[in-house]
Amino acid sequence: MSDNRDTDNTPGADPEATVGEAVEEPPPEEEGETDLGSDVADEAGVEVDENAEDSLLGGLQIESSGDIDVPDRLVDQVIGQDHARDIVKKAAKQRRHVMMIGSPGTGKSMLAKAMSQLLPKEELQDVLVYHNPDDGNEPKVRTVPAGKGEQIVDAHKEEARKRNQMRTFLMWIIIAIVIGYSLLIVQQILLGILAAGVIYLAFRYGSRGSDSMIPNLLVNNANQQTAPFIDATGAHAGALLGDVRHDPFQSGGMETPSHDRVESGAIHEANKGVLFIDEMNTLDIRSQQKLMTAIQEGEFSITGQSERSSGAMVQTEPVPCDFVMVAAGNLDAMENMHPALRSRVKGYGYEVYMDDTIDDTPEMRRKYTRFVAQEVEKDGRLPHFTRDAVSEIILEAQRRSGRKDHLTLKLRDLGGLVRVAGDIARAEDKEFVEREDVLQAKRRSRSIEQQLADNYIERRKDYELTVSDGDVVGRVNGLAVMGEDSGIVLPVMAEVTPSQGPGQVIATGQLQEMAEEAVQNVSAIIKKFSDEDISEKDVHIQFVQVGEGGVDGDSASITVATAVISALEDVPVAQNIAMTGSLSVRGDVLPVGGVTHKIEAAAKTGLDKVIIPAANEQDVMIEEEYEEMVDIVPVTHISEVLEVALAGEPEKDSLVSRLKSITGQALEHEVGRGSGSPQPQ
Repeated sequence: MSDNRDTDNTPGADPEATVGEAVEEPPPEEEGETDLGSDVADEAGVEVDENAEDSLLGGLQIESSGDIDVPDRLVDQVIGQDHARDIVKKAAKQRRHVMMIGSPGTGKSMLAKAMSQLLPKEELQDVLVYHNPDDGNEPKVRTVPAGKGEQIVDAHKEEARKRNQMRTFLMWIIIAIVIGYSLLIVQQILLGILAAGVIYLAFRYGSRGSDSMIPNLLVNNANQQTAPFIDATGAHAGALLGDVRHDPFQSGGMETPSHDRVESGAIHEANKGVLFIDEMNTLDIRSQQKLMTAIQEGEFSITGQSERSSGAMVQTEPVPCDFVMVAAGNLDAMENMHPALRSRVKGYGYEVYMDDTIDDTPEMRRKYTRFVAQEVEKDGRLPHFTRDAVSEIILEAQRRSGRKDHLTLKLRDLGGLVRVAGDIARAEDKEFVEREDVLQAKRRSRSIEQQLADNYIERRKDYELTVSDGDVVGRVNGLAVMGEDSGIVLPVMAEVTPSQGPGQVIATGQLQEMAEEAVQNVSAIIKKFSDEDISEKDVHIQFVQVGEGGVDGDSASITVATAVISALEDVPVAQNIAMTGSLSVRGDVLPVGGVTHKIEAAAKTGLDKVIIPAANEQDVMIEEEYEEMVDIVPVTHISEVLEVALAGEPEKDSLVSRLKSITGQALEHEVGRGSGSPQPQ
């Protein structure tokens, strides 16, 4: 593979110098840089007990988070996202564009800021706009090294001040002579005052031409310690591309010189630095087209963005905008992104998908301990966390990952928990944040969805909408998730009635597309495993007390199947049971998301048994207070679901035996068919 480090690395470089090959290996570490894979203990000088690496702190021997040293560079503070960090370092070195796609709060903006710190500062420039005596509507643009712009403007102001002083001195001498002449010789004082006024206005009008010679400092990098980082997220066209202010006085000597009305855009302020745009799909198409031109040319003229403004007549010479763009967003951000703009980024840069979780290893736990120290230092007003408090934060990171042996990388939300816990401890004048403060913060920092879910649960208790005991035909307690972290019990009822025509499955309760498809899949299960002929019957399915968002996803499949089979076979369902799980058309129970939050919702409602897919058993990480309140039953097939959920022993046993028999015959048929097939050589 050829080494392309010596090639032209600017965004407008030859497209043959593609990045496809460069992505294969990470950039070499510069002298003095911290190795991204280095251990936190080594960085902070903290001892590690190798025999205690399985602890929540990964064996770190600390009393509080204050014992952890925080790295100076942002790129070394990023937790996880090793691939993205390597790409950012390489992109900074070779001045490549980067597009980061992933969930909110996974570190996209932090990596973009880190990239600006890695770019060289010595290339920074100031941009000046001068009056054009040949064409006032086309101001001239000049660039100078950073810090020189202020000196040039100050020099022009001083020169203009001296000229004005001389002109003012001359004006008052002439006015004095005119008034003296009119008073002593002509003896017409009124005429002298009138002449003095004309002279004053003439001098004032003439001084405006002197003021117009002072340049406009458009971009000032004099005090910039690192390459600029400009966040242009949600910027309108003028703020992004630059603008020319409207001038209501366009004649008569009262107008503002056109070069003084020019305003820089984010693309010009990001020259030699990083332009960060989150949620790229919020930019209108015209702005994206102009942004693509700026990326390609490395310069972009400023003109008025309003067609009705006098600024629309002004257009400067091209203004430098040689920036590195970091575009970010969720997966849907790519849908409304201009194809040519994305091609430009892809052709001259990198596309990175941000991870949501990372493996739960001792080293990562040590880095999460450092994360707590970073958040405390960043806030500047919070006390440090004790060992137990940090352990509780890491435990919450495990729970929020939704996967066994993983930690969440949605660190913005986790940082919010750190700050709430710190605020609680600070309000009580504590020296350190303790575990009890973190537990209280978890209750206080509930999401809106979780608060709504809790309110629903309380209302159902008031109106007895939740049934947690007894047996009912055709009614099953399903489980759902509101938002990302809020479980709720969602009853499903089924009723079978004679049909006036061909039988059909009718589902109500604001079902969205995926949920409707799940109901159709369930109908295939019903036809296969039920003795009842449903060709002349209507099966009505109702999702009770559904919120405004309706039902989405297929996690209620086993709930629907159980309710319908119960109604068809007239076998009651135990109401102390809740369930969640997807269902294949062959009756296999498939994994779903949010099982931890769903189980906790069932426990809060008073249900004591929850059926989940066996594949999700490793994902269960419920709070300690709920562990003794609920019994978790993993299942792999619909027959196992019915065996646990149905009541009435004779009827249930007969139905379950029939289902197992049908399933066994299907498996034997498949095995028999497979044994007769030709074997691979």
